[in-house]
Amino acid sequence: MIHEVDDILRGLLTRGAFAGSDVEVVFDAPTRDWAARRNAPTIDAYLYDIREDTTRRQRGAVSVRDERGIAVHQRQPPRWFRLAYLVTAWTKRPQDEHRMLSAVLHTLLPWEILPPEVLTGSLAGLKLSIPLSVSGTHTEARSLADIWSALNGELKPSLDVVITAPLLASPEYRVGPPVTEGLGVQIRGRGGAPDDSPTHYLSPEALAAAKEDFVRRNGTSGAVPEQRK
Repeated sequence: MIHEVDDILRGLLTRGAFAGSDVEVVFDAPTRDWAARRNAPTIDAYLYDIREDTTRRQRGAVSVRDERGIAVHQRQPPRWFRLAYLVTAWTKRPQDEHRMLSAVLHTLLPWEILPPEVLTGSLAGLKLSIPLSVSGTHTEARSLADIWSALNGELKPSLDVVITAPLLASPEYRVGPPVTEGLGVQIRGRGGAPDDSPTHYLSPEALAAAKEDFVRRNGTSGAVPEQRK
């Protein structure tokens, strides 16, 4: 899932404001040594934090349906994870870096929600839209200054890009065939053997009424209608 989000982010940037340019989009850690080796305009999207968005966690089972709308599998709902990227621009001049960051903003801001058609791999198969935020309120446990300190790098202007993506954590299980008949009842005699009358298929309401009528006419000691599928 993580590498698929990388591909989505790279695709948005390379098809957006940087289409046809010589700007590279990479996912390296922007350390001091790495920065010293850069000799081309670069957008670096460093994945610095991964954590579950517990507010999106769901319980129970989800039905997977075929093209006819019939449930064929069941699985647990996906778990959602927030992938936080530190996006920086690298050139020889700060003014050019600021223009590149501005281009990133113009490219990503329209994509508040990523629809299934722009997703790839397993993310596209889930047919879910995923949210994207740019430079929102910083709520991570680590501050950006701490991140730069851990990287042994110099503090630079950056954009905080967060993509919240689903991950299936459980396999799918097959379900039984769909029910094609209603509930059936057949009357048994006092000797326990069913009579020769055909089985009647009733709705739940009609079945409850038939049981109530049978007990009223025969008493509680008699047999009650038998439910058959």
